[in-house]
Amino acid sequence: MADHNDLGKKAEDLAAEYLIKNGYRILVRNYRYQKAEIDIISEKDNLIIITEVKARSTDFFILPQEAVTKGKIKSIVTAANHFMEEFNKNLEVRFDIISVLPDEKGNLIIEQIPDAFQSFDAN
Repeated sequence: MADHNDLGKKAEDLAAEYLIKNGYRILVRNYRYQKAEIDIISEKDNLIIITEVKARSTDFFILPQEAVTKGKIKSIVTAANHFMEEFNKNLEVRFDIISVLPDEKGNLIIEQIPDAFQSFDAN
């Protein structure tokens, strides 16, 4: 597996652990609908939280959260809508990004960005 795939998997695992420690209940990881994938779907405080995990080995060129394009947002929203219908969820949805970057010592730092985008950002 390529190094970036290793970092991505490690980042998703860290993000899931972070969410659990902060009172989120993980419903699904790597939910797929058509060509779209949602990294983590969780529930907390009567909200469904759709989380996109972005990891980078450096923030020299672009911050991880800046890598979530309008096209990616649109596919995440489409998949989220399908999830809500498929599992008959009737709760409000929030879209978060979790950014994972190494610090100077190589430790991975997690930053959660709640309400990172709205479903209407995809239009």
